[in-house]
Formats: sequence, structure tokens, C-alpha cells
Amino acid sequence: MSRTYPGGIITKTPVTPAGPNQCGAAPGIWTLDQQLQAQKLGIWPTQGTSVGTLAIFALGCVAGNPSTTRNKYTYSGCVSAAATAASAASKRGSAVGNSTRGIFALGLDPCASTTRDKYTYSGCVNASATASSNASYSGSAAGNSTVGIFALGNRPCASTTRNKYTYSGCTSAAATAASAASRLGAAAGNSTVGIFALGSLGCPSTSTTRDKYTYSGDVNAAATAASDASRNGSAAGNSTVGIFHLGYVQPACAVSTIRNKYTYSGCTSAAATAASNASQAGAAAGGATAGIFALGFTTARSTTRNKYTYSGCTSAAATASSAASACGSAASNGTTGVNV
Repeated sequence: MSRTYPGGIITKTPVTPAGPNQCGAAPGIWTLDQQLQAQKLGIWPTQGTSVGTLAIFALGCVAGNPSTTRNKYTYSGCVSAAATAASAASKRGSAVGNSTRGIFALGLDPCASTTRDKYTYSGCVNASATASSNASYSGSAAGNSTVGIFALGNRPCASTTRNKYTYSGCTSAAATAASAASRLGAAAGNSTVGIFALGSLGCPSTSTTRDKYTYSGDVNAAATAASDASRNGSAAGNSTVGIFHLGYVQPACAVSTIRNKYTYSGCTSAAATAASNASQAGAAAGGATAGIFALGFTTARSTTRNKYTYSGCTSAAATASSAASACGSAASNGTTGVNV
């Protein structure tokens, strides 16, 4: 075995381990010194995936068509790489997860669908998940460590229907309905409640209405309203706040940079730092310190992402997606007080 060439593979292009997560690989035969050096650089594949380290983005509509493409966004280093593809091309889906898996409702593929995928972060494995109760699209989802609540959206009209997906056993059952039939909403939450921005209450309406879903007891109640009537937004948060990008806002009748900060303690909604571009039909997922927002439609489908740091409420550029897209969805692998 060569100690000069990484992995013992003699080549002009040195082999680089594709870590740090279990999804990566280190082909060849490595000396202990080479392995230790790679571990120090944070590129050696490990046994499993650390909680709160990554988000999986389903890109949705790419080049005008539904897509199977997913990106894996690693918060440390702000790295975006390929993730295991979806089981079917789709757009206008929704997603939620806990520390081990993300559940993706695929949306339009090309019609309203009951299909869900289960993405296991360790190993980057995609498999079938228990189907939804109705074919739908343009929904939203939020959850904690044990359950995810899916607002189904269009089926084919705006709907109050919600499903409760229990990760242990992969079961889907009826959940307490929304306060109004809606679609094109967004959701974020902590370990006890999910806040659902209902979006469009008809076609093509917008709304300030939000619902607060308490997981214990499956109780739905009114939540503090948004600052502007909107639809087609996105949301991410940590254990204390949810950041809502409002999307398409009226009466301006235009895409927007507006974000609201929803503080779970006290149920207050206030202005949050604006997005870098006016947009709608985006997706978002968050870790303990920051949320990553894929902006979606700006003047066209976009690769642009923003990183929103909760402490200090700052918004900055985040590593771009692999393709210009919109109407996607995202889930992360856990944040303490949210889904861990």
C-alpha cells in the first residue's frame, strides 16, 4: 500500500474522503495517519449522522417540470451537495421530520398525490412512507420528535384536512382540522406546538390567518396573525422562534421580501429581517442557530438561498442550490426543543 497517495490509489487526482456523514465514502486503503488527517479536516465519513447538522431540500419545479432532485445542505461550512433522489418527480410538496428521518409528501407528480417518501439521514436512504389520506398538493407541515402534522392543501380544492404522521411505526391518521379550508401555506414549530400560516383561503385569495396546533391533545386554536395577507410562503425556526417568509403579499399583489418572527412564548409576531430578494414558492429548514431559505420564484425560478441567523436576526447569502427551482420542500435532521 502506498503511503504517498491517499487511499493507496495511484492517480494524478488525489482521492478525497466524502465525509463527514455516513452518506460519504473513502475509497481505497487508508493509513491511520491519513485517516486522522481527514478527521481533523472534517471530511472523514463517520458512523452515522450527527443531529442538527443538515437539511434535505426537494427542489420541486426545475426547468419548468416536476423534479426528483434533492440537495443536502450541511450547516457547518454551508455546503450543498447531491442528496438521494425522490421516488417520483414532483412539485408543491411539503416535508417534516425528526432527528433520524424526513417525511416528504410529494405533491404534484403530475397530479395531486398521496405519495410520501421517507428519507433516512444516516445512509441517505430514500424509501416509501405511509401514504396520506387524500391526494393533495400545496400543503405544509410541522412536528416534534414523535409526530409530524401535515396540512394537505389542495385535494383538489382548498381543504381543512390534516394528517398526523407518527414516526414510530410510520402510521398516518386523522389530525384535528384547520380553522379554515386553505392551501399554499407554511408552518414551523417547537416541541409543543406547530404554527400554521394558512395561506390562500380560496382562489386566488391571501390570508393573515394562522393556527396553533398543540401536539398534546391534538388541539387547534387561533394563533397571532401575520403582518400582511399572503400565500405561497415558507418557514423555519428553532425552539423559541419561527421565521415566516410571507411570499406573495396583497394588496401589493406582488412577491415580497417580508418576513415575520413568531415567538412561541407569548405567541407574538413581529417584523423579521427581510429576504435578499422578493420571492414566493420557496422552501426552508432550520438548525439550532440558523434557518436556510430557498427563495423559489424571484423574477424566475432561482438558485438563491438565504441564511437567517436567529440570534441577531441577520440574513445573509447561503450556498446556492444545484438548479434554479421553485415549489420545493425541506426537512432537517433535528433541533433540540423542536424535533429532538
